Amino acid sequence: MRIAIDGRELHGQPTGVGRFLKGVMAAWSDLPAARSHEFILLAPGARRGASAWEQLTLPRLVRDARADVLFAPGYTGPLRCPVPMVVVIYDVSFAVHPEWFPWREGLRRRLLTRLAARRAARVVTTSAFSRDEIGRRLGVPHAKIEVIYPGVHTLQSVGRAFDRGPHRASLRGGVEVRPADPKGPPRNATENLVLYVGSLFARRHIPELVEGFADLARRRPEARLEVVGDNRTRPRLDVDRLVSETGAADRIAVRSYVPDEALAALYDTARVFVFLSEYEGFGLTPLEALTAGVPIVVLDTPVAREVYADAALYVPRPDPALVAAAIERLLDDDGERTRILDAARRLLPRYSWRECATRILNLLVAAAS
Repeated sequence: MRIAIDGRELHGQPTGVGRFLKGVMAAWSDLPAARSHEFILLAPGARRGASAWEQLTLPRLVRDARADVLFAPGYTGPLRCPVPMVVVIYDVSFAVHPEWFPWREGLRRRLLTRLAARRAARVVTTSAFSRDEIGRRLGVPHAKIEVIYPGVHTLQSVGRAFDRGPHRASLRGGVEVRPADPKGPPRNATENLVLYVGSLFARRHIPELVEGFADLARRRPEARLEVVGDNRTRPRLDVDRLVSETGAADRIAVRSYVPDEALAALYDTARVFVFLSEYEGFGLTPLEALTAGVPIVVLDTPVAREVYADAALYVPRPDPALVAAAIERLLDDDGERTRILDAARRLLPRYSWRECATRILNLLVAAAS
């Protein structure tokens, strides 16, 4: 069978959708069941006019490739696709909170995602929470939606970290997590690194994180904060100004992107990971932190409870004082750190790229039949 793949999100510096597609494709390369299929990656030469390329050019490319099915991993797909299509919709934030998007972009997403979901043979999403949201907001029957959890990216130096010292724990599915040693020193005895990784959106409450950390930094001179992610806030947040006004700018670093090797080093150094999102379809980077042996602080939401279960310290609302208290607890309370990482060892086998890729492949085969 010939499987066409919309590979637009692999351009440049892949983030959410691109990383999901990379994880699935990497698993397919090692999957025996995938060896009898041909995978054809289709993408424009540039990201400009992506919607026009999707609707006008991609159908022709699919036809010319003599594909049997199209895998569309980025919310939408061609409405006149010449073959059956499986589309991935991660969340419907554009429908639930249209104020988070420029009006033209929000309208495009709402229209094309709804129509693509109707056109698709099957819709894949990454949580039961998103399945219910897609059903309610886009009118897609639950029977058409398949919940498939993604795997967890294990970055290179993170993998090396599991071999250090006497503490090593193996998990089914090839995922490992390094537990905390209550009797040992912190990972870095001279500083406590607090880490955030993910695109910067209003729903992820970066100001409250920065303000909470600044409050903590007044009491903890060894603490520092790293924020890694492209600024996609609307209205646009002046992050540099926000940081400069805290009085702790010398201990807060903000970077729009770092390559995998540098990102792995940050995970490997971090003492606490914070992710204060009020709306997600899944939320992958906190799981990456858990895989690296870093306990996480997250906002208490239904999807967070579904995805992270007991392997997190939850804050009820994005209040800077609550955020500072939660971070400080995980810096100091070895019992709480151990509780979270023990829960992570039980949780992480649920998230397997091999399982994810297998189930998506099965849907593609069934759609083409």
